[in-house]
Amino acid sequence: MACILLIDDDRMFRQVLRNLLEDSGYAVMELPDGRQSIPTCRENKIDAVITDILMPDREGLETIMALRREFPELQIIAISGGGANGPDIYLKTAERLGVSCALSKPFKREELLQALEDICG
Repeated sequence: MACILLIDDDRMFRQVLRNLLEDSGYAVMELPDGRQSIPTCRENKIDAVITDILMPDREGLETIMALRREFPELQIIAISGGGANGPDIYLKTAERLGVSCALSKPFKREELLQALEDICG
């Protein structure tokens, strides 16, 4: 069973995604922002990270860069609603940072599950 680290500041959104992922056979750990992402990945076998981009404290692009430095092979999915500017600029930046997949909120459950299937096998 693949373990997914889910990072998003919206507690209700995290719960919905956690339920979807667990119902689909994934183990899930969650964080409200990227501050604890490195220690969490050091202490646990994480197969993939799903991270929002716009979050208080440690936001997603900073989190992606930190994870890439420490765990270059880690699979990362970036998600964003983009706030007032829309998600495109943030997701394009995440792609340049080497994420495995970038999804614009709202996305279809099938899109996320297919992305995870592609990267986790």
